[in-house]
Order: sequence, then C-alpha cells, then structure tokens
Amino acid sequence: MKDYLIDTHAHIDMITEEGVSVSQILDEMYSCKVNKAIIPAVEIETQEKILRIVNSQDDIYGMVGLFPSEAKKYTKEIEESFEHIAAENNKIVAVGEIGLDYYWDKTFVDIQQEVFKKQILLANRLNLPVVVHDREAHKDTFDILKDYNKNSDVLFHCFSGSVEFMREVVKQGWYVAIGGVVTFKNAVKMKEVAKEVPMDRLVLETDSPYLTPVPYRGKQNRPAYVKYVAEEIAKIRGVSVEEIINATTQNAERFFRI
Repeated sequence: MKDYLIDTHAHIDMITEEGVSVSQILDEMYSCKVNKAIIPAVEIETQEKILRIVNSQDDIYGMVGLFPSEAKKYTKEIEESFEHIAAENNKIVAVGEIGLDYYWDKTFVDIQQEVFKKQILLANRLNLPVVVHDREAHKDTFDILKDYNKNSDVLFHCFSGSVEFMREVVKQGWYVAIGGVVTFKNAVKMKEVAKEVPMDRLVLETDSPYLTPVPYRGKQNRPAYVKYVAEEIAKIRGVSVEEIINATTQNAERFFRI
C-alpha cells in the first residue's frame, strides 16, 4: 500500500514566488508526503536548470523535449543533445512535454506536428514514455500518436478532453493526468472525467506554478498542493483519499519506472 503522493508534472524551475527557494519548495513538498516529482522540459534555455535540480535530489526526476510553442527552434542538433542527455542520465524518465497547442497560435500547425512526430520517434529510440501537451488539438494529437508511436507509453498531461475522448485514450492503454482544475467549481467536464477514468490509468499532477487548486487558487501552484487534487477526486468518486493515493502513486511509478 502506497501512502505517499507523486506530482507527475511540476515546473519547479518556473516557480518565481519572491523569497521562496527551490529547497524550500522541496522541503514543503516532502513534509506533505509528496515524495517524488517530475519536472517537464519546455524550452531549450531551461534544460540545464532542470538537470541541476534533478541531479541534486534523489526523488526528483526530469524530462527532455520542446513545448509546441517552441517548435520552430527544433533542430537536428537539439534532438541529438536531448538524446545524449537522456542516454547519459538515468534521472531523465520521459520525453515531454511535447505535443500540439492550437489555442495560442495556429499559424505554424504544420511545424508543431512535424516536431511532435520527431520527438515521439526520439522517445521510441530512447525507450522512454511520452508526456503529451494537447490543447484544443485532440484529434490531431490522437491520430499522430496512433500513427507514429511504436513502443512508448503515453500520458496526456493536464487532460482537457471529454469523457468520450478519455475513453478513446485509455482504450489505447494510455494514461490520463488530472490536476488542480478538477477542484474548480465550474469544471464540470473535468469532474466527469475524474469520476469515470479507470483507476489504473489515472495519475495526479499540479502543473506548478500554474492551475493552482482550491483553496490556493490565484496564487502560484506548488507540488505540495497535489494533495488537494487527490482529495477532490476521492470525493467525486466516493472513495477514500488513501485509495486514490495508492492507485495513482503505483500508476506513476509504473509509467515513469521510478
């Protein structure tokens, strides 16, 4: 029985609250029985900072990859650097967050799609799982994964689709991550997904410093707050918090092999 939480998606390197250090964030996290966290990659410029954090802490892990909005920067040299970092460092446990984002800018969708495909193939070569960013691009994200992914486990970070889309995702054997949005009063669709997602396909996240759960909504998010996500999902499903913690922690450890 697992009695600790895992934050599967925490941009610890991006928390900028004045007077708060990385060590303080981690101390708070551990004191709340969040024993492990994974830092996703977003930009080329922040990869070194992520590596410094993960290499200084036994239970903090990282990813390599480029966010969809950064797709124009992707080159063969960057891909080779990601491959080298992942091959040389066993604290790198996934390629992500990668995918498609049609919300902010749809002027270079073709480039986003091409870079997404390349990073899926990179994950396949490295035998690492894929952590997916999918915003208003459900069909294209799903179709590209089906067509190009050969051997990597897949996790939809910050899942934002319908119950019907969630069922299609888990039918592929893929995983769904739920974060602080589920605690928002008006998040009806997300609460439905939280109720219906199979327990063996669910993991928890904060997406710190974004999407802070109630009761801290409006402030910067932190890994320690993942407990509020667990509590809300337990309430929605009518089960104990311990059951949610045990299942989601086992799922996270299986997915990331940590």
